Amino acid sequence: MSAAWQDELRREAMAWLTIRTNDGVESLTGEELLDFEFRGERFRLMDAQAGIRKPAGWSAALSIRTVYRPEGRQRPYEDQLGTDGLVRYKWRGLDPVQADNRALRAAMQQQVPLIWFFGVGSARYKPIFPVYLLWEELDSHQFVVDPDVARTLIPQGSRLEDNLKRYVMREVKQRVHQPVFRATVLRAYGNQCTVCSLRHPELLDAAHIVPDREDQGITAVRNGLAMCKIHHAAFDAHILGIRPDRVVQIRSDLLTEIDGPMLRHGLQDCHGQPLRVIPSARAERPDPDLLEATYVRFLAAG
Repeated sequence: MSAAWQDELRREAMAWLTIRTNDGVESLTGEELLDFEFRGERFRLMDAQAGIRKPAGWSAALSIRTVYRPEGRQRPYEDQLGTDGLVRYKWRGLDPVQADNRALRAAMQQQVPLIWFFGVGSARYKPIFPVYLLWEELDSHQFVVDPDVARTLIPQGSRLEDNLKRYVMREVKQRVHQPVFRATVLRAYGNQCTVCSLRHPELLDAAHIVPDREDQGITAVRNGLAMCKIHHAAFDAHILGIRPDRVVQIRSDLLTEIDGPMLRHGLQDCHGQPLRVIPSARAERPDPDLLEATYVRFLAAG
């Protein structure tokens, strides 16, 4: 297969994923990913077994995959964040000339874009693309993954200035970690707002119970709540609070205010009501200690 043919398929695959995920709003199941067609024929974007997909006859890999594991369980390969803010993707095994590792090395050398299928649930994936491999860290058996942020900014082995490091970490967070967190939380809550049950993913956010900039603000589903945008904004502004027993509270001054149906039905009617939707998996339900920490701030703001 020619390089032009491969380049065209990469572009078509990413365009298809953009449409199928509603411009990145939704995650996809492994079955849904099988629907992709190129030039009238189905073409597999993700390897059915391995984490690295190199189609037969290709010069380099097409995609990589990170499988989902519930909190507390290790993945077969632990992909980690480096001090430069960029993510590392582990080799397959420890042999540098293993076929999949050679496929990734070729993608790095050719600087072709990859698709990263990040697991957000059992057989459910959040596609992150395009991503590039910047360099290889042989001693650690891994590649450095860049979500199209730092290719022209960070040479291998360079010491980053603080402002550049902050920029890279912020961009990687926005392009990789936040979308993965959002997809994982929305999957756990069945694409519904925990407060009002709204079911439209494009109108939902993954709210952190404790902000991720704080030590307690872990990137885990138990520190997340699926919320519609109005309830998320109200939660962040301490207009809406959630007690550790998962009961919604509205700030007292708003309970007596008169300001139309949105205030009445969207906020006032929620006061004293339990959360409508919580994850079925106990380990993914809101952590009472994290709710308590935020509820204290809600009370102080009122």
